[in-house]
Amino acid sequence: MSAPEAMETPEQRDLRWMRHALALADRAEHEDDEIPVGAVLVDASGNAVGEGWNRNIAESDPAAHAEIVAMRQAGRALSNHRLIGCTLYVTLEPCAMCAMAMVHARVARVVYAASDPKTGAAGSVFDLLADPRHNHRVEVVGGVLADDAGSRLTNYFRRKRGKPPLA
Repeated sequence: MSAPEAMETPEQRDLRWMRHALALADRAEHEDDEIPVGAVLVDASGNAVGEGWNRNIAESDPAAHAEIVAMRQAGRALSNHRLIGCTLYVTLEPCAMCAMAMVHARVARVVYAASDPKTGAAGSVFDLLADPRHNHRVEVVGGVLADDAGSRLTNYFRRKRGKPPLA
């Protein structure tokens, strides 16, 4: 972590990493024509150890959500299936699959941008990350740069339907 990064507040750090996740979401849309969701996994020292974006279509893999791609990369980088002390930044609230992968990996914290009112599993529809029946709970922070992420998602689907983007 550089000296200026060491002086950041936790809120500033969350904003910085969420901006990085948003840049990854842009890559999903512009490079792969995938739903614009990006994720970056940061270790306890503040280093990015995994990142990714939705790759379901490109890889013909229903599990290739941005979070899973980032966690797989982090697991390889850390040579461990446990991602203890790590924070996952993602532009869309995790689904049930991704939430449970975080529980199994022992991710410490997830910070997400836009809520998902259809399949969100970090408090919107389900609350899998805080369920007391699990042997691990993940701290959740939602709504960080939600408007930015939400407009990307809305405009992606509008474009797919042949409608003009919203401002």
